[in-house]
Amino acid sequence: MSVETSVISTLIAEHFGEAIEELGFSHGVHAYAAPPDRLVELCRLLKEHPALRFDFLSDICGVDLYPETPRYEAVYHLYSLPNKWRVRIKCRLADPPQVPSVTGVWRTANWHEREAWDMYGIKFEGHPDLRRIYMWEGFEGFPQRKDFPLRGYKDELNPFGAEGPPPHQPDLATRDIPSGGRSTPDTSDDRSH
Repeated sequence: MSVETSVISTLIAEHFGEAIEELGFSHGVHAYAAPPDRLVELCRLLKEHPALRFDFLSDICGVDLYPETPRYEAVYHLYSLPNKWRVRIKCRLADPPQVPSVTGVWRTANWHEREAWDMYGIKFEGHPDLRRIYMWEGFEGFPQRKDFPLRGYKDELNPFGAEGPPPHQPDLATRDIPSGGRSTPDTSDDRSH
C-alpha cells in the first residue's frame, strides 16, 4: 500500500467508518463508493483536509448501467494539485436519479452537473441553476440514456424519430426551474417567434 493510499483511506475510514466503500486503486486513481447522503460531506473532507487538498474537480459524469439496479451512477473525478493524487467517487442512484449538488464545494461543479442533468436526467438537489446546457429547453428525454432511441424522438424537426419519451422520464415542461431571472417553459401554442 502506497503512502497516498494509506493517507486517503485512513482519513476516510476515520471520518466515515464503513459508510464509504474503498473500491481499489487502478491506473493511478483511488476509487471509493459513497451513498448520496454522504457525498457532500466526503467531498468537503477531500477538499478541505490539509493532508488531502483535493482542490480540483476534474469532471462529473453520469452513467446509465441498465439493466443493473440501481440503474444510474454519478462519478466524480478529483485531483489534488499539491499532492498530485487522483480520486474517483462513485454514487449509485435509483430511478429517478437524484444526488446533492457539490456546487457549494467546487463552483466548477455547476456546468458538470448541468451536463449530467442534460444527458442523463440526474437531478442535482440544491443546484443554483439546473437547466439544459447542450440541448434546447423543449428537448424531450435524455440522449445518453440506454433507452433513448438512436434516431431520437419524433417531432416537427425529426419526422423519422420514435414516438414520445418513455413514461419513466420526467416531463421537462413541468419540472421545477430555479428562480433567479432564468427563463421559464413557454406553455403557449404560439411558435411564430
